[in-house]
Amino acid sequence: MFDFVRNHTRLFQGILVLLIFPSFVFFGVQGYSRFTGEAEARVASVDGQGITRAEWDATTQRQVERMRQQMPGVDIKLFDTPQLRAEVLDGLVRERVLMAAAAHGHLRVSDAELQRAFAEDPQFAPLRNPDGSVNRELLAAQGMSSEMFAERLRQDLAMRQVLLGVGGSVLAPEAVSAPALDALLQRRQLQLQRFRVEDYRAKAQPSDAEIEAYYKAHEAEYRAPEQATIEYVVLDAQALKAGLAVPEEDLRRYYDENASRWTAAEERRASHILIAVDASASKEARQQAKARAEALLEQLRRNPAAFAELARKNSQDPGSAERGGDLDYFGRGAMVKPFEDAVFAMKPGEIGNLVESEFGYHIIRLDAVRGGEKKPFDAVRAQVDDEVRKQLAQKRYAEAAEQFTNTVYEQSDSLQPVIDKLKLQKRSATVQRMPGAGAAGPLASAKLLEAVFADDSVRNKRNTDAVETGPSQLAAARIVEYTPARTLPLAEVKERVREALVTQQAAALAKKEGEALLAQLKGGSNTALPETLTIGRAAPQGLPRPAVEAVLAADASRLPQAVGVDLGAQGYLVARVMQVLPAEAAGRQPLQAQYAQAVGNAEMQAYLDALKARFKAEIKPAARAASAPAN
Repeated sequence: MFDFVRNHTRLFQGILVLLIFPSFVFFGVQGYSRFTGEAEARVASVDGQGITRAEWDATTQRQVERMRQQMPGVDIKLFDTPQLRAEVLDGLVRERVLMAAAAHGHLRVSDAELQRAFAEDPQFAPLRNPDGSVNRELLAAQGMSSEMFAERLRQDLAMRQVLLGVGGSVLAPEAVSAPALDALLQRRQLQLQRFRVEDYRAKAQPSDAEIEAYYKAHEAEYRAPEQATIEYVVLDAQALKAGLAVPEEDLRRYYDENASRWTAAEERRASHILIAVDASASKEARQQAKARAEALLEQLRRNPAAFAELARKNSQDPGSAERGGDLDYFGRGAMVKPFEDAVFAMKPGEIGNLVESEFGYHIIRLDAVRGGEKKPFDAVRAQVDDEVRKQLAQKRYAEAAEQFTNTVYEQSDSLQPVIDKLKLQKRSATVQRMPGAGAAGPLASAKLLEAVFADDSVRNKRNTDAVETGPSQLAAARIVEYTPARTLPLAEVKERVREALVTQQAAALAKKEGEALLAQLKGGSNTALPETLTIGRAAPQGLPRPAVEAVLAADASRLPQAVGVDLGAQGYLVARVMQVLPAEAAGRQPLQAQYAQAVGNAEMQAYLDALKARFKAEIKPAARAASAPAN
């Protein structure tokens, strides 16, 4: 039982990364608590409990920030959309519905189930060290106590039980799935002839009049978007950092002032014998357990070498008893406090006094101590240098950012003043309203481009305001030359127009000959077609999807059956379906499982919809309207 405490601690990081990040980060930490927020405007309610606008906004912001961290070069405005807000609100409602169902259904998750989920679920394998330990800093970095986290984890597993009971009970016998799978796996043997556009291009000879007529009918296809040649400047903390050189004495001073940063955390290896007794046990039961532990401790005082043997025979911590009581190395925070306090007050080889915890009575031996040593300066010099330069760069950036912002605004006729003041580099580029393919840095910022093409920037060629284009990065730009959107003259695009018209005429010729052959086949001609294929939806043999669907839609009761398919710019295809072949058995089994899963998902969705009705889940019309995309 005591060993579970260590495993419970290990569980935190794995669950945080693989369970809580997809749910807490998306739906928000507040989505797991019952904030009613009566004084705040509710945007939704479930089972009489409200979801406030503040919760919705905070959860959306967390999701946007997570996306920004994953793609730091992309403008944050691209993430914060009405669609995302709608998805976040729907997710919050779904979470509350499942919480209500779990609570009303009295679904509980025991400590043993928590431990088993971590030990047996393959998704946690990357987080299980050989000794079963896990990084404990991640939980603290999220500002959570173990009690808070454990409760949220229980809720998450309980909510899973609500739907898994439905999805896991779905049956999809072969008699039910066979018609759908037969349609998917059915194969047809056919003859075909292709009328490829490229084979008819030489026959297409459009006149100048036809080219001009086509151009006038498709002018919208020959428009050049508006664009601007700009000059721009960037203030970047990373660039400031790269240009800094820190004196050696400053690095050593930082090293000395932050000694704890370079000191390995102390870990201790201990063994114990646990005489278990529940905290709620009677006074008599606790006294009996204590007496038994004291008797064992007395034996060990006389014969310390018998510790491992006595642990195997007497310890009631199954995880460590079979190892002679060995708990391996652990640091502070891994054990319950009375146990930890005792271990970190002992000397190696010492067997301490009896320790009482919520699990019972412990006899503890400290076996070894490691860590606590300070790394020498030379070993961490590169890290020290990087941290000092980063801090100095951030400080300089904060000071320069205000100067940058004020200068580009106050002296808006030119970027030269800010270049001279902050020793920045002038850059140039040709841009359009949306970031181009492969754009990086400030030129990938939709916010900066929006400022460039603002009316005042275009009309007066003034500096844009300072725009945040990335973490600790500001940019400003001004238009040097602006070209509005325009229709390109025929003389400039004549060859493009001609190519498009040749393709159109060649496709028409291909279709004409293909339809002529199709008419012959439907009239009873037995002309053999040059290609033979066996195709199916799962094995199209390179045929375009429209051709596959046309062949499989042909009436199988009247074979042979001829079909024609217009493939547009690819040409025309004529096929004669000769024979229907049975589905291959090899592909049926995995699809059977996928079919059952799809049915299970549908059942779970239907059940979730029923739960929403039962618990009166409601999204307020104003909130739904606020998250609807603009027309």
